[in-house]
Amino acid sequence: MRARVAIAGKSEILLGVDLVKDRSVLEAAYDDATGVTAAFNLNALNHVNRIIGADFDPARWRHVAFFNEEDSRIEMHLEAQEDQIIAWRGGERHFRKGERMLTEYSRKWRKEEIGAMLRDPGFSASTLWTDAKERFAVALGTP
Repeated sequence: MRARVAIAGKSEILLGVDLVKDRSVLEAAYDDATGVTAAFNLNALNHVNRIIGADFDPARWRHVAFFNEEDSRIEMHLEAQEDQIIAWRGGERHFRKGERMLTEYSRKWRKEEIGAMLRDPGFSASTLWTDAKERFAVALGTP
């Protein structure tokens, strides 16, 4: 259940959203040929190691990104390249080859969904702008 927020006076919200595009465009953006996104995603394992004292070896994992059409979102995962046991202070976990850990959702919106997204917290979409190719949108929400 979502909490309603009382909006006082002349409050407005400016909301930027990534619009749904062709699957190949979306997937290329989250699994780029140069490997920048993969390196970013795998680096999360280094942070986990540092924060909780785990022993993830990023070389034993691979970046996986795909567009989930049903939920209209990019999903990023890290997939175990082999069976392995990851240990940390006070615990451990077995990962099987091919097992994935979800690391990110990035929701993509259709223009017709933006008004409903703004209405839920009490705004209405008074203005909507898109780029020339309608890949991105910015909406002005007013009470």
